[in-house]
Amino acid sequence: MNKNIKYLSYLVVLLVAFSCKKPYLPDLAATANNYLVVEGFINGGNDSTFIKLSRTVNLANSVTTAPERGAGVTVEGNGKTYQLNEIKAGVYTALPLNLDVSQKYHLRIRLANGKEYLSDDSEVKVTPPVDTVTYQTKSDGLHIYASAHDPANNTRYYRWEYNETWLFHSKYISNYKVMNGDVVPRTVDEQIFTCFANHTSSTVALASTTKLASDVVSNAPITNIIPSSEKISMRYSILVKQYALTKEAFDFWENLRKNTESLGSIFDALPSEIKGNVHNTANAEEPVIGFVSVGTMSTKRIFINRDDLPREWMLQYPYDCSQDSTLYLNPTTKSNDVAAYIISGIYLPTYAITGPMGGPAIGYGRASYQCADCTLRGYKRRPDFWRD
Repeated sequence: MNKNIKYLSYLVVLLVAFSCKKPYLPDLAATANNYLVVEGFINGGNDSTFIKLSRTVNLANSVTTAPERGAGVTVEGNGKTYQLNEIKAGVYTALPLNLDVSQKYHLRIRLANGKEYLSDDSEVKVTPPVDTVTYQTKSDGLHIYASAHDPANNTRYYRWEYNETWLFHSKYISNYKVMNGDVVPRTVDEQIFTCFANHTSSTVALASTTKLASDVVSNAPITNIIPSSEKISMRYSILVKQYALTKEAFDFWENLRKNTESLGSIFDALPSEIKGNVHNTANAEEPVIGFVSVGTMSTKRIFINRDDLPREWMLQYPYDCSQDSTLYLNPTTKSNDVAAYIISGIYLPTYAITGPMGGPAIGYGRASYQCADCTLRGYKRRPDFWRD
């Protein structure tokens, strides 16, 4: 009996403890910590170099990005200076540099306000080729992997990024358009049913072979796609970019990965300061976010067709879609619904409703733009690398 009472007492205490939990909303001070963020990679090979400069923003701000405009950005080393040009707000680029792999290089940044920043001198890491990019279908979706090796055992630290491109279609075909207040058929060039879309990786994919006898990476996870994703509804392609890292660069990216992807439970690593290799030349204590590596890049692209995937995988269209008939003369209200809904631009015309004996159209089917116009989420121009 006493044991039962003790057990019930413990149970009551636990229930009270859990029922008293309240969400914690920290009072975040609106400080002016707009630190410089440096993103990019000095490509020492035959590809262009891109450096993105921006500022951190407070969590309470409605603006999520703050590009750093008007900076002077150069790559320096081996007695040479290479200028980067600003091609859009905060993005600076240079044509292929073809650097001497036996030398070290750094990035110099001169802001419009006069402040100057330097990255640490870094060796040019030569990246081995990507051996294979493969995929597996599992119960939770499509998994993409990369494999690589360095026969000289000189790489040891690897990082991957990727660009995804996919062909998709809208829910319904809009065979008609509105022109000069009338509904007319679309030409082939005016179709808005099939489009292309793309996405650039935002996660950190890393691997180290320091604990292995050979410098071999086998099936490193790159990304995964859920079975219902529109990305794999027709044809999908992924370009995997591979980088060789120094130990310092690997430690930076690993710390960044832990801080951004491995938080959320009591067993995950605690947040920690992310220290990069870019410094204010006049104030070494000023925090600067980013790590600038120097090296070459290897790439490999694969294509995956819908027919290559399990037949039971079903696309879940991203919008709740339906079609409805729209008549020039509504039999109930006697109103012109084609003018009210289609010609006014509220909906897109999808199919024609013909009169008796195949006569002129007495109305049209209609659907929302999200469900009948793929260009709202993609583009029609076929990418140069795309193949059937």
